[in-house]
Amino acid sequence: MPWRHRYSRWDGAQAGFELDADELFSQITDDLLYHGDLNSALRRLLQSGFETPDGQRIEGVRELLEQLRQRKRDTLERHDLGGSYDDIAQRLWDVVRTERAELERLAQLAASSGDQRRQEITGQAMAERGLQLDLLPNDLAGRVQGLQQYDFTSVPARDAFDRLVEELREQLLQAQFGQMAEAMRQASQDQAQLQRMKDMFNDLNALVEARQRGTDTQEQFDEFLRRHGDFFPGNPATLDELLSQMAEQMAAMQQVLSSMTPEQRDQLHQLSQALLDDLGLSFQVSRLSSNLQQLFPSMPWQQSRRFEGGQPLSLGQASSVMRELGDLDHMEQMLRGATNPGALAEVDLDRARELLGDDAASSLYRLARLAGQLEEAGLLERREGRLELTPRGLRKIGQNALSQLFSKLAKDKLGRHETVRQGTGVERAHDTKPYEFGDPFNLDIQRTVRNAVRRRGAGTPVHLTPDDFEIERTEHLTRSSTVLMLDLSLSMPMRDNFLAAKKVAMALHSLISTQYPRDYLGLVGFSEVARELKPAQLPEVSWDFVYGTNMQHAFVLARRMLGRQAGTKQIIMITDGEPTAHLLADGEPFFQYPTHPATRDATLAEVNRCTREAITINTFMLDASRALRQFVEKMTELNQGRAFFTTPESLGDYVLVDFIENKRTSAGRGRSPLPAGPSPARRPRR
Repeated sequence: MPWRHRYSRWDGAQAGFELDADELFSQITDDLLYHGDLNSALRRLLQSGFETPDGQRIEGVRELLEQLRQRKRDTLERHDLGGSYDDIAQRLWDVVRTERAELERLAQLAASSGDQRRQEITGQAMAERGLQLDLLPNDLAGRVQGLQQYDFTSVPARDAFDRLVEELREQLLQAQFGQMAEAMRQASQDQAQLQRMKDMFNDLNALVEARQRGTDTQEQFDEFLRRHGDFFPGNPATLDELLSQMAEQMAAMQQVLSSMTPEQRDQLHQLSQALLDDLGLSFQVSRLSSNLQQLFPSMPWQQSRRFEGGQPLSLGQASSVMRELGDLDHMEQMLRGATNPGALAEVDLDRARELLGDDAASSLYRLARLAGQLEEAGLLERREGRLELTPRGLRKIGQNALSQLFSKLAKDKLGRHETVRQGTGVERAHDTKPYEFGDPFNLDIQRTVRNAVRRRGAGTPVHLTPDDFEIERTEHLTRSSTVLMLDLSLSMPMRDNFLAAKKVAMALHSLISTQYPRDYLGLVGFSEVARELKPAQLPEVSWDFVYGTNMQHAFVLARRMLGRQAGTKQIIMITDGEPTAHLLADGEPFFQYPTHPATRDATLAEVNRCTREAITINTFMLDASRALRQFVEKMTELNQGRAFFTTPESLGDYVLVDFIENKRTSAGRGRSPLPAGPSPARRPRR
């Protein structure tokens, strides 16, 4: 039975398309090559974010932090925390006004009845009730307590007051206890359940106090959940989890009070105490709050916030907004402290999605996965707490640099570097040609038989003639030895030349190691002094914070390295300045700018030694200063190498094309023209 494929509309719930590890790695290549520090490159990528090949923006930590700050600003500028106080006060005023209107209506009815006795009794009763209303305290708690003891005449006023008290109690429970609020509200409506709730708070306080004394409370907690688990719909697995949730909720409520004016804070505090007293919970809740503040002293219990908007918040809404602001603060602290991608794994992605949206949550997920994906792909590995490149990662950087450079060149100039013509040799070209007299008889049996069948038709035996013969082509092979001399002096980064030069070094290493494995490539870095570099060091090589361009010492090292090699020998030098340093007889470097005659003479002496040893020097200059031009022209006159005046943007084009064309020329092929650049290649006159 054939496979059947079913498709459904994308709804955001399916697994997303993962960013390829190679694409991720390409994001840090330039930064790594420029600064030479893998872990710093990852941190900078983490901070700045990046774009995927399909154009999707992965927001960095800096952008996410700004979104968090903006969300907090919007919340504070939109809401009015005093609205809860004003709303309660207004509704209490409406209750009293409705009751007074009813008292006046009943007094008017009695007055119009003509019954003197009724008028006296009604008037006295209405006057007593009116006096009770007049004597109600101004504070919210006092008014609520006074009206709870008041015998309402108006049914609508009584109903409105009962609804207000019930709403306030629900808001208070929601603000203080979050998920527990509904179970507590239901328990408050039944006397037996209300006692269970009081017992639950007493047992919980006993647990917390035992925990503070250092007692193992696991068995007590298990028993506590068995008896009171229905009050905790979140199903906490441990006592710590339960207490942490309750502490966050109570701290948010405390922040609501701290953010109000002193008068509002005092009024709402007294009101909450009055409502809890009504349930008989005031003492236990105060005890729990005190215990939790001791157990979680780092929570922002007294933090206040300045709300400047006009949208009023109820007590429950205010607590919810405070928790949201607290989550924003917590997330901001985590992002600020994230020094590596792994630190973001602790961020609650579901909460991030609620606070900042799907795009931000997706960015956080991908940022957190950065290092992990690169490790899983074998590009990075962790050693002694630090991430380092693997051999595969090193090769990948070179391939990335090579791909970038080749992508700029016209396909008809380089392509896959196929040779112009084939002939005898030892390397198969995976191509064939009709046999000609004098060709080596490397017969391709499959194509030869196919030619015979095509000519004579199917059937056996197959009769062959010389016209059917087809042979395998082979490529000419020429081994060359190259030393790349890379200027690491301080002027290279100052003139924005360093990254381009280092990319060329990586690309040339990748090209030779993958397509010309029999060739040799040595690396020499030079500034005040020169040093041999290994390919594995290249990604983390950086410029030297010293002055001096010691070509003389670099030529000494390059000449010695090539002296141990065979084949065609050349030096490729990439620099942006004339020689300003050389080694003295005692081995100490001498530096002077402008160039001292002794430095110039010592450098040209090494050029002559290279020339006598048949080493060609090709120079790629990234700065067309007069002094550099004059020196390089003298050097190429002595050596008969070539000089190219180029820019960082076209440096790779020149170096790679020149290297490949040299390979072709050495094999007896004609030279193709170099790609167009800022200035033509120069060969000095004899």
